[in-house]
Amino acid sequence: MNIQGLDILAALFIVLLLQRLLRKRPLYPFPPGPKKWPLIGNLLDLPSKYESETYARWGKELNSGIIHIDAAGQNIIIVNSAKIATDLFHKRSSKYSSRHVYHQLTERWGWLMSNLPYGETWRERRRLFTKHFHPTAGTTVHQTRSMEFIRRILPNLMDTPEKFLDLTRHMIGGITLSIAYGITTKTEDDYFVNLAEEAIGIINHATVPGTFLVDIMPFLKYVPQWVPGAGFHGEPFEATAKDMENGTAKPSFVATCLNEVEEKDQAEKKHVIRVIKDTAAMSFTAGADTTVSAMWSFILAMVCHPDVQRKVQVEIDTVVGRDRLPEFYDEENMPYLAATLREVLRWKPVAPIAIPHLVTEDDVYDNYFIQKNSTVIGNVWAMLQDEDEYPNPERFDPERYLRNGKLDLSDVRDPLDASFGFGRRECPGRQIAMSTLWITAATMLSVFNITNVRDKNGKEEEIDTGYSSGIVNHANPFKANFIPRSKEAEIMARSAAEQVGIH
Repeated sequence: MNIQGLDILAALFIVLLLQRLLRKRPLYPFPPGPKKWPLIGNLLDLPSKYESETYARWGKELNSGIIHIDAAGQNIIIVNSAKIATDLFHKRSSKYSSRHVYHQLTERWGWLMSNLPYGETWRERRRLFTKHFHPTAGTTVHQTRSMEFIRRILPNLMDTPEKFLDLTRHMIGGITLSIAYGITTKTEDDYFVNLAEEAIGIINHATVPGTFLVDIMPFLKYVPQWVPGAGFHGEPFEATAKDMENGTAKPSFVATCLNEVEEKDQAEKKHVIRVIKDTAAMSFTAGADTTVSAMWSFILAMVCHPDVQRKVQVEIDTVVGRDRLPEFYDEENMPYLAATLREVLRWKPVAPIAIPHLVTEDDVYDNYFIQKNSTVIGNVWAMLQDEDEYPNPERFDPERYLRNGKLDLSDVRDPLDASFGFGRRECPGRQIAMSTLWITAATMLSVFNITNVRDKNGKEEEIDTGYSSGIVNHANPFKANFIPRSKEAEIMARSAAEQVGIH
């Protein structure tokens, strides 16, 4: 090692030592945690993937629903218990609603509402999103677009089932881009969908605690001058603005907001346009990737559990019949599908660990000290795999949520309570995400039997049920067939696609 390298290590050692010496000794102990090394604490123990499972294992070994990790002086609190999550993130939300500043993101991705610290900048964008995307505000546009996009890919699923992962990915991306910007996307290899997903990949990587050493040791801050995918913040917005100038813009969030801003003075107009641009970009990055993950998990569940699929189809046939496709007004009469979608989100959580919160004041919980500026992480995977809440958690069982043929959550914790974040930082697009998932699942199962593929000898291939690791998890690539349930179902699906148009 050269002299410069030794100097850096020496400086790092001195900084860590000073942090330890200057830290005030708390009156209460930290929550239990794995054994810590001098100075670096648990830095070498931090998992690089499948963090949720490691955190859950540590909690079981320590017999505690809350644990403490010391990452070279940065306190990390892991919450494995749904009850503790409610106590901290909901009941004490005034302390637990902020975010850490991720240096690798804020220089190029400062518009991400999900990662903004709690304050007026965040509130302003949240209010705008809620105003236009709340179910009572945007239901008609959202529902119309969702049905159009699922119906237009039905022939593609029949004709090229081997492409279903890419088809559903572009479908979800198309819905979100259409609602936010009025952009019509292609069913495959769309420029804007690809641009957005490039951005999402970097965001997901950057927001895993410890991915960048700079998040633990800010004095090491280094931000590259060029970050892939950064163009997504501006390009779709500018495309919509240009369409508005040409009189060809379709109804969308951006078009509506830009029309409203015309009446404001120049200084206020510039600020509001920035807020609109941020909120529109966030609506895709926060919603599309998570919904894709849930959709792929639903398809995987249907391949793995054909008995559940048949029960959903019986319900669809009873409520909808076989001579039309499902509509949103059918949802209230289909409790088994509602239960199935909840079980999908419990079985394979979209975001196994929630985006980390920042505690803004010293706190004491259950005689444990939680220091100001600690990172506090809700372990969604641990909560949704809790044997006390969900007996036999490894089993896929929608009937956990049903009593006497009706959806009944009186004796079981609703998985949706953990699936969309916690407290004031709960995802504001929860209702839109669930309605998109519902209409897609209902439409697919009204038309298709979703089955495993067979090899040349007619034997079913082994199903890969593995998942990637990240802030948003995705099923590993797997195969599925989409076989029309009848000739009439095929004709109906192709006709529906023609009516909405294939682009």
